[in-house]
Amino acid sequence: MTLPLVVRNLRKRYPGPHGPVDAVDGLSLSVAKGEVYGLLGPNGAGKTTTLRCLATLADPDAGEVHIQGVDRMADPLGARARLAYVPAEAGLPERLTPREVVRLFASIQGVPSPHERAEVCLELLSASSFADTPCGDLSTGMKRRVVLARALVHEPPLLLLDEPTDGLDVPGRRDVLAVIRAQRDAGRGVVLSSHIMGEVEKVVDRVGIVARGKLVAEGTVEEVLAQAGAKDLDDAFVALVGPDVP
Repeated sequence: MTLPLVVRNLRKRYPGPHGPVDAVDGLSLSVAKGEVYGLLGPNGAGKTTTLRCLATLADPDAGEVHIQGVDRMADPLGARARLAYVPAEAGLPERLTPREVVRLFASIQGVPSPHERAEVCLELLSASSFADTPCGDLSTGMKRRVVLARALVHEPPLLLLDEPTDGLDVPGRRDVLAVIRAQRDAGRGVVLSSHIMGEVEKVVDRVGIVARGKLVAEGTVEEVLAQAGAKDLDDAFVALVGPDVP
């Protein structure tokens, strides 16, 4: 069976004041169909760099990445067509409306009936009520909904979500978690990076905890709690990563 995501020995290095720094240091993981994988770690652990490498927005220095069987290094365009990346920043054109943005992406992705598909995605994210408001006039939470609608428009087998509920109120967070569950139930692989541990526990099937670019623990929530000797993910996180890691 072809998995939505397979990563082997991924490495990304940046220059630092005292020599090169490995932001991602030999990271390996996989995500199955119908699985939500929680990628957890402190600020600077390498989570966003990892997601950007997977999404073809940054080139790794070493390692292998396969998106639904497509080699990300050999065929980045083919890999990109099989994924959607939701960054922590909205990155929406201020003068376009959500309806225009989602329709545009549906057309770019070659989606049949792009206008109809855009309406489905906007409705799914409860964004229809402000679909004709310029994106520059939207609140942070509204922009998050639009970015998620844009990501789902071509129904990719892999979703890469970096803090997808950032800026949302409680109802908004619940809506997004429901969408994530629906994507899992539809057989897609989801990588969820979030700092809200209670939120992660509600939707993930497995978690990987990253510190200094390395995977320090991986498994179901129950397995990670047992490894750390903790009662919840917050305590497990501190036990495995350490309280002083930036």
